[in-house]
Amino acid sequence: MVQEPRPTPTQIGPAAYDTWRRTPLGALTERLEHGLIFEAAGRLDDLHVLDVGTGDGAFAVEAARRGAVVTGIDPDPAMLAAAAARAHAMDVGLQLGDGRAEQLPFADGTFDLVFSVAVLCFVADAAAAIREMARVLRPGGRLILGELNRWSSWAGLRYVKGLAGSRTWRSARFRTAAQLRRSMAAAGLTVMSVDGAVFYPQFAAAARLMAPWDRWLGRRMTFGAAFVVISARKPSTSCGGPSSIRGGPARCFGAAMGTWRRQTFTPIDISKRRVAAGAIGTMPGLPTSSPSKPSGLA
Repeated sequence: MVQEPRPTPTQIGPAAYDTWRRTPLGALTERLEHGLIFEAAGRLDDLHVLDVGTGDGAFAVEAARRGAVVTGIDPDPAMLAAAAARAHAMDVGLQLGDGRAEQLPFADGTFDLVFSVAVLCFVADAAAAIREMARVLRPGGRLILGELNRWSSWAGLRYVKGLAGSRTWRSARFRTAAQLRRSMAAAGLTVMSVDGAVFYPQFAAAARLMAPWDRWLGRRMTFGAAFVVISARKPSTSCGGPSSIRGGPARCFGAAMGTWRRQTFTPIDISKRRVAAGAIGTMPGLPTSSPSKPSGLA
């Protein structure tokens, strides 16, 4: 029997990402979101980082440029090809492979930092995905979520587009910062910070006027923000003893949580993906800097 291919989470391909980033509204929005994510991440030197739903690799490549050892997963072969092409163009090393947020192909306690940007809105069971991300964190490790906020004019417009027939936004599930915080806490994580961004409507003129105030607003509220960033930490003690982010008893922590798994991750051959990316024609004129994964696509 021929197995049907698994559906990808969205109908957004690499070309749509590139088109969005080339617009004035997209470029400004990307800069704000990008800055907020990496502000939350802090220094990345030598940290083992997982990008869940890496897309075309914008976040993964930037994390690698900042000194992290980065693994990116995505269920869409076209996205992985684009991510490989970006990594090659930026001359950074990445491990890339197939994977989904709901069942990560890694053992417990593998990473120092996990981030996921504009992914959970396309996942039916976000709580299960967050538990998986928490599972693969080392004790003391951090999870950073960047998500599309439910309470914003952008979400309202996307909802209307879904009703009008957009396959991408029809399947999207926008969640509030409070809902995401509860899911992170239920996964055993301690929430450290919650910030908002992109308080302007989807008009470039309004964005230019309001952007200087965006960070000030984002430190004080998430209502009205199109994008929210939540940072949380996994407890650094397990089985009654102290642990550091490196070399701690990760297996002991995983066993206590009852989730220890032995799983195999097989990275793709990036040298082969260069050809695939060029063949689909989605990565012309790769930029010299890495903007964040776009969350404002129409």
